[in-house]
Amino acid sequence: MLLKIGIYIETCHNPYHNLGVEKYLFDNVEKDTVVLYLWQNKNTVVIGKNQNPFKECRLDILENEGGKLARRLSGGGAVYHDLGNLNFTFICHKDNYNLEKQLEVIKTACAFAGIKTEISGRNDVLTEGRKFSGNAFYNSGEKAYHHGTILIDTNTEKMQRYLTPSKAKLEAKGVSSVKSRVVNLKELSKDITAEKMEDYMIKAFESVYDKKAEFLPLVKDEKIENYTKEFSSFEFLYGKTPPYTISFENKFSWGNIEIMLDIQKGVIKGVSVFTDAMDNELPQKIERALMGVSFSEKEIEKALSTQENSRDLISLIKDII
Repeated sequence: MLLKIGIYIETCHNPYHNLGVEKYLFDNVEKDTVVLYLWQNKNTVVIGKNQNPFKECRLDILENEGGKLARRLSGGGAVYHDLGNLNFTFICHKDNYNLEKQLEVIKTACAFAGIKTEISGRNDVLTEGRKFSGNAFYNSGEKAYHHGTILIDTNTEKMQRYLTPSKAKLEAKGVSSVKSRVVNLKELSKDITAEKMEDYMIKAFESVYDKKAEFLPLVKDEKIENYTKEFSSFEFLYGKTPPYTISFENKFSWGNIEIMLDIQKGVIKGVSVFTDAMDNELPQKIERALMGVSFSEKEIEKALSTQENSRDLISLIKDII
């Protein structure tokens, strides 16, 4: 039962700290509460849990310009954060998780700014056919969160310079660049700022949930420091890519996927999967299914037959056998 709604506003702009706070709030959210966490990162590219940073971002340019690479726990694609963007996270136990209601908070906040919006695709939020808010999801045990971006006055030149989506992904959106498929809300409402949108989000949260929100104090805790160290570590950011002998990728309706296989003496000995699919566990499922399997059409089809989207996965690998 939902009894309370809480608001936590972070003032730090370090992505690793902010992701650490998000994880701390997730760990500690009370069963009868939905928390809205509002935060901003400075000059940061954030990739999904299962993405390959070397393919999603021009790392050399980002680093030379003082930017940071971060990896979140949720699936989905790469995004650019700066102080012209407001991030939000809805955190709660699964009994109180309501995606439709959570998205309604974003739509209502925009309505307060005089901007009409719609939900599209994999829970993107659009205005006038262009995306200003991308959403991603994470769950563990009895809890879940839904987080995303709100582009208000983001530097789209930097976004274009740093992000490197696949050609297939852009073609699927009917555009030629990252910049052409997104819009800043400031283009539609000249007076809007990140600070005003923060106020609108708070007002909308209370309106949609029909409750007065409690403002939660900033937390200083050793666990947040530990999470910050973990999220900023080389191992978490870049992972371990095993040697591979073959690589293939494609774009499907449910997301972009790249699979790397290390084949030794006709047997799959190593598997790496990179994807922007919303299913956090998809790479692990594919890795478990393919590891130790003979590199043959029959055996691979059998191994993947029980997976979700098995037809797409099988067709992808069969093309190169």
